[in-house]
Amino acid sequence: MVNGKTTLNLNTAHLKPGMRLAVGVSGGADSVSLLRALAQRAPELGLVLFVAHLHHGLRGAEADADLEFVRELAAQLNLPLHEAQVDTAAEAAAQPGKPAETIEEAARRLRYAWFRTLMRKGKADAVATAHTLDDQAETVLAKFLRGAWTEGFSGIHPVVEFPEGSSPGVIVRPLLATTRAEVETYLSALGQNWREDSTNRHLTFTRNRIRHELLPLLQTWNPRLSEHLAQMAELARDEEAWWHDEISRSSPGVILTGKPVRGGGRAAGEEVAIDLPRLAGFHPAIQRRILRHAAASLGFAPDFAGTETLRNLALHGKAGQRCELAAGLRAERTHRELRLTVLPENQTGAPQTPAPEEVTIPVPGEGESSGFGVRIRITRAEPPATDPGPALLRNWKPGDRVRLRHSAAPKKVKEVLERLKVSGAARARWPVLELNGRIVWMQGVVLEPEAGITITATEPESPATSYPVG
Repeated sequence: MVNGKTTLNLNTAHLKPGMRLAVGVSGGADSVSLLRALAQRAPELGLVLFVAHLHHGLRGAEADADLEFVRELAAQLNLPLHEAQVDTAAEAAAQPGKPAETIEEAARRLRYAWFRTLMRKGKADAVATAHTLDDQAETVLAKFLRGAWTEGFSGIHPVVEFPEGSSPGVIVRPLLATTRAEVETYLSALGQNWREDSTNRHLTFTRNRIRHELLPLLQTWNPRLSEHLAQMAELARDEEAWWHDEISRSSPGVILTGKPVRGGGRAAGEEVAIDLPRLAGFHPAIQRRILRHAAASLGFAPDFAGTETLRNLALHGKAGQRCELAAGLRAERTHRELRLTVLPENQTGAPQTPAPEEVTIPVPGEGESSGFGVRIRITRAEPPATDPGPALLRNWKPGDRVRLRHSAAPKKVKEVLERLKVSGAARARWPVLELNGRIVWMQGVVLEPEAGITITATEPESPATSYPVG
């Protein structure tokens, strides 16, 4: 309470007088509180406010009611409203030259594309989104569970700039230091209602399980965990900025473009190479960064396992050895270089998209991944002698092996996909189910069973098929 007014803590460092600021409002508590707080302080900050609402074409009548709520709120605050509608489900589906996305991935992409359209058309200089400290903590924890590189721990950035001429502008997150509890307390003090998205309670989504199950459990060990995760994000952002400058300084002369030609020099081409004697002279931390920086120039972001595969080949491999990473990046070692190229089937000109989020599935129990387009149900004939823990539905990775039914020995997943003639984007995003360190299900094949467990997988455009595996 300041001067008799109910207030909410806002980070206004990136809000400038005269700025035309569109506030992204879904109708939920976070975005409604951000709008009310900015509307309260707009005269003091010199802001010209607008409301922006994107209808994602999901949740039917519930989403229609959200739009009406936002319209009424904008009218109540006497603020202009920008609104639009998209078909998220259709956009998420696989299309020629574009892999399928999860509904969440497509919704986010469409939302930010629309924000940039508003800025490109001159309707706003910036867009404010209502991400909170709790969102930050959930994001960092989700990245950790997925095995993200350290840049993933930077989480949600307080400001994202789009300096390019075709779509200038900035995204700001003024509530990143504010908790969800503070948001609801603020709205209650104002007597302001808000909308609840029913899908936020569905535990089939990884973020919802983190929000409603994992974080509350971890907070029994450390009540300040969300705060600490948010602090980790800030540390990671600063360290990533430092690494960016350091690799820009270290990589010239180590990362080489094009193929070497007789007599010296290099011919222009898509190939990127790493000078091995120079790479060997760096600390392992810099070696990893240089390798990932080189891969990034071809549109790839290898994980830890992929990066170590490249590093081991570079430092300990022999001339003529090569490897292929799951996403379509090929590495070949010569006497003095590690040469990186894109497999022909991946040369589509489209950026490589990350694999869908991993999904843990209880045993017995069921889970679903919209990204992989599969629903898994696990049943058990009788209680096990020891609890194997949950199963993990994930993307395949280099080194994975499976035992096909009636096969004499385990096969590499890579070889199985080659036999299935799976290539391109489909090969880069192929689901497997891991239980107790062993792959017990793989889409499109039948594995050698173990006693006691049956997996029922409902795959795209196919009836449910049961695979006994344990």
